[in-house]
Amino acid sequence: MGKAFGAVAGVGAVGSLIAMKQSWDPLPSVKAAGFTEVDLSSVEENKLVVEKWRGKPIFILKKTAAMVAEQSKEELARDVIVDGAHFMITIGLCTHLGCIPAYREAKKDFLCACHGGEFNASGIETKSPPPSPLVIPPFKVTGKTVMLGEEGPEYQKMKADGVVA
Repeated sequence: MGKAFGAVAGVGAVGSLIAMKQSWDPLPSVKAAGFTEVDLSSVEENKLVVEKWRGKPIFILKKTAAMVAEQSKEELARDVIVDGAHFMITIGLCTHLGCIPAYREAKKDFLCACHGGEFNASGIETKSPPPSPLVIPPFKVTGKTVMLGEEGPEYQKMKADGVVA
């Protein structure tokens, strides 16, 4: 009788633990919101595309050949290269207070109107008060698409090189 009671209690305990774990796991809809796939084949040069990932704006800028030729090593290290084209992919929130900077096509830079901060076309701050460059989100390149939210080899290389935190 004792062994039977112990077996039933053990099965009940395992069932309870499984139910608790499932209640702690995020819902499938929440997991799906963690990834955003962006097709870069239709992005025009020097035109800012804004996508949404985890409720944040993502800036995608395809650079012209002239823009790439003028870049420093630090700026080139921040580029995401897809099918031979250079892209800036960053979270579109100013690192000062979280405002959304505006892209100025003529000057090929970003201006945060809240406090006058500026970023270049690679997302590097060029005028204070922003304390750091625009943040590069985790990404994975597959063909001509970028999956935001997943760390691919390109992102891991940027991480190893100290480009992203």
